[in-house]
Amino acid sequence: MLKIAVLYPELLGTYGDGGNALVLAARARRRGFDVEIIETSLEDEIPDAQILLLGGGEDGPQRQATYGLAKKNALAKRVDDGAVLLAVCAGFQLIGSSYEVEGGIQVDGLGIIEAVTTRGTKRRVGDLLTRVGSQWMVGFENHGGETELGLHEVPLGIMEVGAGNGRVGDHSQAVDGVRRGSIFGTYAHGPVLAQNPWLADELLSLALERELEPLQTIADALHRSRLRAVGDIQGEIS
Repeated sequence: MLKIAVLYPELLGTYGDGGNALVLAARARRRGFDVEIIETSLEDEIPDAQILLLGGGEDGPQRQATYGLAKKNALAKRVDDGAVLLAVCAGFQLIGSSYEVEGGIQVDGLGIIEAVTTRGTKRRVGDLLTRVGSQWMVGFENHGGETELGLHEVPLGIMEVGAGNGRVGDHSQAVDGVRRGSIFGTYAHGPVLAQNPWLADELLSLALERELEPLQTIADALHRSRLRAVGDIQGEIS
């Protein structure tokens, strides 16, 4: 049984990121796997699930979620035990070392990754296009933060369109998110897995510890169409 946990959707579900769980479940079931989606609230323990999902939210709910996760102190252990974590926007910020909210207040993050988020001079809203290895990731960003990764952290991808983490530190080019082992962080909403079925399959493959049979759906055609609309990179699309 594949278990997918959506953590604190009442706090971190502002931008429809809970849809990532539906995408993962649908693509797993199409391949014959049994799937259970578990939604956890502040009062619940972090479930022993193979995939953990954190979404986006505003400053207040983000702080509530951070404090709740810090009290339980179980998220890092689940990841250390092999769970796949997808953290989007506010979820990405709160797994870092610290983040800044309105009023210049610095909030301690969970410290699962080395990353410090400060407030930028303007809010970043619009389409994202990110080169992730040999793949293109599309999405939508809506955030005021700039995230600087620690020296030992690797970004999820390089920005072609949009701001992502921002042009911070020694990076000559803007990057998005973070990738460390089974941890995926990104500023891409959408929900991101609905727009990027290849990324959903990568998470599933890690969680199930096996290679997956190719699965062609309308989502793949929509992904190619979205690439053309956002980036005008037809020559890059096979």
